[in-house]
Amino acid sequence: MSDISLEDIASLCKRRGFIFQGSEIYGGLSGTWDYGPLGVQLKRNIMQLWWKMFVDDREDMYGVDAAILMNQKVWQASGHTETFTDPLVECSNCKGRFRADKIDTSKCPTCGQKGTFGKPRQFNMMFRTFVGPAQGDEITIGEPIVDNEHPTEKARPDLSGRKGFTYEESSVSYLRPETAQGIFTNFKNVVDSFYPDLPFGLAQQGKAFRNEISPRDFIFRSREFEQMEIEYFVDPEKWEEAFEAWRKSVWEWTRALGLPDEKVHELEVPEDDRAHYSKRTIDFEFDFPIGREELLGLAYRTDFDLSNIQRASGKSMEYRLKDGSKSFVPHVIEPSFGLERAVMAVLSAAYTEDELNGEKRVYLKLPKHLAPVKVAVSPLLKNKPELVVKAREVFAALKKEFGNAMWDDNGNIGKRYRRQDEIGTPYCVTIDFQTLEDDTVTVRDRDTAEQKRIGIAEISSALA
Repeated sequence: MSDISLEDIASLCKRRGFIFQGSEIYGGLSGTWDYGPLGVQLKRNIMQLWWKMFVDDREDMYGVDAAILMNQKVWQASGHTETFTDPLVECSNCKGRFRADKIDTSKCPTCGQKGTFGKPRQFNMMFRTFVGPAQGDEITIGEPIVDNEHPTEKARPDLSGRKGFTYEESSVSYLRPETAQGIFTNFKNVVDSFYPDLPFGLAQQGKAFRNEISPRDFIFRSREFEQMEIEYFVDPEKWEEAFEAWRKSVWEWTRALGLPDEKVHELEVPEDDRAHYSKRTIDFEFDFPIGREELLGLAYRTDFDLSNIQRASGKSMEYRLKDGSKSFVPHVIEPSFGLERAVMAVLSAAYTEDELNGEKRVYLKLPKHLAPVKVAVSPLLKNKPELVVKAREVFAALKKEFGNAMWDDNGNIGKRYRRQDEIGTPYCVTIDFQTLEDDTVTVRDRDTAEQKRIGIAEISSALA
């Protein structure tokens, strides 16, 4: 892993149609990424695996899909409008803006000037927007820098000539910075509709948005991303056993992604570094090419969120046990997964270089259940109609059975194998002249490059 660079992975992703820079044709937009055909399929495979493991295969889980735009009171009650901030510093020389906790503030990383940073200020990372036709006219601001006759401690920025607009405060909304609050606001709806036994969980997958000061490291930290989150509601007296069960489930998840155990690490977050609502947090870290960084988190949020909603809305969030013994506001265990970080970890773990027939080979050793393409089918020669017709028959059958099958007749067979290796296709099926005689094909294994001859009827079981 130490020999694999982020540039290696990003280059492969661009070259083979996994991930592109957002708005690239217009010069790009920092912190945004577009997913090509293979990237979309890889993401879908990861999301479907997550949903199967944590929702479909369990009796205590329910899915929700909350709106991205929510009443501003949601974010006021949760504390996001006041506390969802990062420390921002600006270089007075080049005007570059950076997170103060991620750089050496004695020297600007862009222009190299020293002593150009002022005191950090807190920058709220939520994207603000407006609901309905409530935004007023654009206006030109004429505020001076500072009244020199009456100087103040805090100099105001020069707003002269800048544009602003008026709006109604009640029209303000935000692009959600997390999916969790959509789950909490639907807790009572699910209880009223289904009255599930406690403990139970609500799961959601969806977009989240954060106006990151310094998006960086490919898809690791971006401004638009997808989360896969669970809020698991428990009796406050039993939170520890639930937390431990979810800790084990997280390890099952990382193994299902094909991440080596030795590359995954638990970091018990000390009290001073935990979110204010958390009584215990474990950060699961992974050895990315950029270093050891957070992959996902597991937090005990107590009753912070439901109690906030209860106070702000005036509606009870209590759950009454079915035996009638007691009522209480449930506490919450939250396993929170970032989809893009899972994608980056999977690609990092799968990226492999070896030597084949005296030449360097790059391939993605993806788990078969995550590979965007499960099997590629090729005629040995594309200018032989009889081979193409037979190959098309085999391809159609595999496409119908597996879905993610690919037709590949571009270039010679060696180039096709290398191309399929690089995108992580576990198997290549080749139809040649012997196929026309005895209905057998060549199946090549991605990892070993070994080939074996099997009957067409055996292909499905061989790929399973």
